Amino acid sequence: MKLILQCKKCGTYTFQKKHCDTTTENPKPAKYSPEDKYAKYRRMAMKDF
Repeated sequence: MKLILQCKKCGTYTFQKKHCDTTTENPKPAKYSPEDKYAKYRRMAMKDF
């Protein structure tokens, strides 16, 4: 089974690993959990952007 991916550059949905000479990523966000062990690190990473 293949997962649908999204191009980071143009936003196009595809099944390919590379599109527009960049990698594609999973368009779905991670599931929310109140006991999330890594939320602190994810927030710190978002501050850097």
